[in-house]
Amino acid sequence: MTATATGTGARRPLTWLAERWSLLGHVRGLPGVVRLLLVTQLVFNIGFYLVVPFLAVHLSENLAMAGWAIGIVLGVRTFSQQGMFVVGGALADRFGVRPTVLAGCALRVFGFVVLAGASAFSTVLLGTVLIGFAAALFSPAVESALASYGSELQERGTITRTELFGLFAVFGEIGSVTGPLIGAALLSVDFALTCAVAAVVFTVILFAHARWLPGSSGGAGRPLLQGWARILRNRTFLVFAAAYSAYLLSYNQLYLALPVELGRVGAESALGWMFALASLIVVLGQLPLASWARARLGAARALPIGFGLLSLSFASVAAWAWASTPESLAVAPAVGFVVLLTFGQMLAVPLAQDLVPRLAGEDNLGSYYGFLASAGGVAVLLGSGLAGGLLDLAAAPGPAAPVPWLVLAALPAAGGLTLLALSRRLIR
Repeated sequence: MTATATGTGARRPLTWLAERWSLLGHVRGLPGVVRLLLVTQLVFNIGFYLVVPFLAVHLSENLAMAGWAIGIVLGVRTFSQQGMFVVGGALADRFGVRPTVLAGCALRVFGFVVLAGASAFSTVLLGTVLIGFAAALFSPAVESALASYGSELQERGTITRTELFGLFAVFGEIGSVTGPLIGAALLSVDFALTCAVAAVVFTVILFAHARWLPGSSGGAGRPLLQGWARILRNRTFLVFAAAYSAYLLSYNQLYLALPVELGRVGAESALGWMFALASLIVVLGQLPLASWARARLGAARALPIGFGLLSLSFASVAAWAWASTPESLAVAPAVGFVVLLTFGQMLAVPLAQDLVPRLAGEDNLGSYYGFLASAGGVAVLLGSGLAGGLLDLAAAPGPAAPVPWLVLAALPAAGGLTLLALSRRLIR
């Protein structure tokens, strides 16, 4: 009996992990429309990352555009997507999820076609605006539909809404890893071919949604401004959105602050590996972590702890930044930063996405998800300018080098404390 018990105990970690990963098996038991939404996130990211990461290279090397022109194109693309989420969400509430998603897919197909043949600055700008606004149309619509279906599935005991958003994150991460790999291979042939393949990908998704996405998914017929009016009166949600925006600003530092740290230690070539590490952690760890957090921490604690990890990721680099790092440990601060930041994201984001419908009263979900995304976009726009200036201090070891990292650590710490107060009151 003792041997058997010991053997069982030894198997428990592997058994537990296998059980958590069996959530992937739940995909088969989910309704077809929910599976469609999950696959949609994967394919959306494949199509997007086929092209956008290589856009600046194309504009510079193939079209010989000046740096200022490339900056405008990339900035307008970001604004037409992130800044317009709030509009796309309101349109989803007004006209329904299905027509909004179909319009977004069609618009993105057209945008890629325009971009494929664009050679002038104005045409490139048009194509990128169409691509960006397309995401603003379908992303809040898809998230609101997933939240609605997740509520039904949670009531049936099939899967919790938090776990469903965890699956959503995994599918999206697989797409964001796969897209650049395919895009890099196609770019060696021709950028127009890359755009054409992306257009085909979104055409397939367009027809899949036209065939299988129910017309009733997500409520429709609400006045266009109703959601915005409700949001402006919902002070609790406004505080939540402000606090949560610290997450998107923090996560954006993978692209802004991480290269600075790698440059400090002369390991710029490791940047690609750091992105791969972050993706691998999400793909392998999101589902078991979400299940563990729900069982052991509870949602009210897991959300602020996630933001605490975001804060700790920056603080950990600050501890190294003031002095020269031994060569054998050169990338250790960067690895610690990526790991802590990614685990913080995996803890916080699915829980926050589950909390949005509760704050919205399960109504006008498109507007609420759209507003949340746009609030994060504003935080990135304003915060990245401040961070970019401060990060000059972190380019080389010295007494001032920890300062930008400590400032960046303070933002998610403040957001986490705010969410701690909110979650204690809202999550039971």
